[in-house]
Amino acid sequence: MYYVNGLISIALFSATLICCMVITGITLIASASEIKKTMSTLKPEQSEHLIKLLKQRKQALIEAIAQSAQPVKLDQQAFGRVTRVDALQRQSMAKASLEQSKQQLRQVLMALARFESGDYGYCLECNRPIQFARLEIRPESSLCIDCQSGRELADR
Repeated sequence: MYYVNGLISIALFSATLICCMVITGITLIASASEIKKTMSTLKPEQSEHLIKLLKQRKQALIEAIAQSAQPVKLDQQAFGRVTRVDALQRQSMAKASLEQSKQQLRQVLMALARFESGDYGYCLECNRPIQFARLEIRPESSLCIDCQSGRELADR
């Protein structure tokens, strides 16, 4: 922590977010990760539960990716245009499912990395704690419900 005279400000200092608060004319500067560590909202048993959920989800996704990476088999007994269209549709659906599983796996791995760094459970946009109920349903969530809703509205 650093103490400096000045006004309330937020600055980017060597790729680390610096938060400043005025305390009786002296500005207290602390990195966002220092602030998070002092005001952790997750209880130890909640953290353990969420880590367990993330690891289970990671394993399930790895298995799903391995299974969906196998080629779609054509029904050799059926003939005609409809059969080919059906096979192409199944192949397209399998490819989309594979990509979705890969994206979800990336999100789970990033959530596990945030656990390691002490940043898990905090919104990546507003830096506020993400509610435990949201994390329990989607442990890979990186945004609070307000920021996620705002992003989805902006995407429309």
